[in-house]
Amino acid sequence: MAKTYYVTTPIYYPSGKLHIGNTYTTVLCDMLKRYKALRGYDTYYLTGMDEHGKKIETVARERGIEPEAHVDEMATQTKALWDQMRISYDDFIRTTEKRHKSVVQKNFETLLAQGDIYLGTYKGHYCMPCESFYTENQLGENNTCPDCGRETTRLEEESYFFKLSKYQKRLLAYIEENPDFITPETRKNEVIAFIKQGLNDLSVSRTTFDWGIKVVSNPKHVVYVWIDALSNYISALGYGTEDDGLFKKYWHGDEVVHVIGKDILRFHAIYWPIILMALDIPITFKLHAHGFYMMKDGKMSKSKGGVIYPDTVLKRYGLDELRYFLLRELPYGGDGVYSPEAFVERINFDLANDFGNLLNRTVSMINQYFGGTISQNNDGATDFDNELLATITDVIRQYKTHMNGLRVSSAIQEVWRLIGRTNKYIDETTPWLLAKDANARAKLENVLYHLAESLRHIGVLLIPILIEAAPKLFEQLNIDETVQTWESLTFGSKTTYTVTDKPVPLFPRLQVEKEVQLLKEIIRGKASVDASGKKQTKKTAETLPEVSIEDFFKLDLRVGKITACKKHPDADKLLVSTVDIGEGERQIVSGVAAHYTPESLVGKKVVVVVNLKPASLRGVKSEGMLLAGSNQDQLEIITLDNLKPGDKVK
Repeated sequence: MAKTYYVTTPIYYPSGKLHIGNTYTTVLCDMLKRYKALRGYDTYYLTGMDEHGKKIETVARERGIEPEAHVDEMATQTKALWDQMRISYDDFIRTTEKRHKSVVQKNFETLLAQGDIYLGTYKGHYCMPCESFYTENQLGENNTCPDCGRETTRLEEESYFFKLSKYQKRLLAYIEENPDFITPETRKNEVIAFIKQGLNDLSVSRTTFDWGIKVVSNPKHVVYVWIDALSNYISALGYGTEDDGLFKKYWHGDEVVHVIGKDILRFHAIYWPIILMALDIPITFKLHAHGFYMMKDGKMSKSKGGVIYPDTVLKRYGLDELRYFLLRELPYGGDGVYSPEAFVERINFDLANDFGNLLNRTVSMINQYFGGTISQNNDGATDFDNELLATITDVIRQYKTHMNGLRVSSAIQEVWRLIGRTNKYIDETTPWLLAKDANARAKLENVLYHLAESLRHIGVLLIPILIEAAPKLFEQLNIDETVQTWESLTFGSKTTYTVTDKPVPLFPRLQVEKEVQLLKEIIRGKASVDASGKKQTKKTAETLPEVSIEDFFKLDLRVGKITACKKHPDADKLLVSTVDIGEGERQIVSGVAAHYTPESLVGKKVVVVVNLKPASLRGVKSEGMLLAGSNQDQLEIITLDNLKPGDKVK
């Protein structure tokens, strides 16, 4: 019976479009699954979305839609992206699904009944983007979040608490007894240091919002996001249900690996194993926390305009080009830098020159010198054969070691060591000179056979990494499935090669300056690519003629509070708002219906131009204007929460 391998990504938070930093984890898990499948494992790959919490409720409100509609849209987009990237996941769990909710509710009541959860009052700081609570000694400067650096909010509310402190010694002992539980080593050391500072009991419910899983025994509480989200790894397998076959097979199987970003290390390395301990579920997983992809000036940030999206790269450059860069460029245990220069160089030098050109030259020479067919010829041995064979054997050994240790970039470097040695073998044996010597026919065939066999080994090792190029290599060398296996990684497993008539380049070379400039424009938001990958220059807002300060002072800008709002009776794009401006109410018609619902605007404090000449918009009088910011995709009304109606804006 085959060994089992269960690999998971974190479930992603659907607050916005996923960039290549988010995508790395998904590609890494996909590669690990494909590698283990190549090794003969029975694999299962889980990914999904974490769809509850105050942040989702807020984002949906800002968009003018219900949270359910927002997460449905984001889940559809994410699945479409993973399909486009040929991610081989077996299940996509959403925390809004009934199969997940029932497990979370049952677990919560179990922990409550046995005294591991108790009711109290929370007083402290809360970071909404991270959905996390922090004590005073955990906060950064100016009460900022220690994880993301954003400002926290001080809260006081009734809350259920989970007794982390009860399991502190047991968890520390487990980590020390299982040295490979958390990798890399630096992450494990961070966790141990945090635990030794002392664990505070964890707030695990909220009462100030509704978008979450209700506590069955006290429905005014919703389950706090982490005790909800972390349970996905077992709820997706049917834990706690009659249909728990997957849970028994994979959670209790041979290997379970959670792959996460280092920003959520503490939740997975501390909260999750303690939850499992309290529920008497075995801790079978290993935790791998990787670094981030950064831009040259810091972490990827949509707000700063320093971000690139995977769909853009796919349309312009291709799937394997993206996979290779992501997997190759991020070092084990550290952060990687995404730069246009590095991306283009990897494609041109590693993929097109070193790898693609090796295949192209080999196929061309087999066609030119032997009419497309060669066989193993031991009568033509060269002085360089043994060194090539030794490199193949060592590369396979090192590749396996690195892959098993999740040192993926190092494993890829081993494959390129073999590619480099094979290219050197061509230079050493000079087949173009052998072809001119009628007495060197056997030696020439031996050389070309060694090249083809080396390429077959390279192709097998690249199956998990380059999921489009590896099959193309096999096709051009006419390698059938029986010798595309891990077991076939023995030199001489294929004795005869009949190659394609015309080799097709696997990776066309890029024009460096042109592509680097385009990528820089894309990152800065000044360009995009269409469905065919062609450049599209984004139009920027035209600068209007200069005005004097006296002209600006003619505008009477005040804070107004929207007290009522409804749809325009004759225009789908317009909303009709009643706005309190401090000295009475105004009726204002605005074209924001595509971005806000009437209900989402009521209560907002907005900026109003109150001395605008009244106008009739599709038969409805409008006595002012609301100020908003917009781009090609979004519109957001400007709000001023801490001022009162009638206050001046200047």
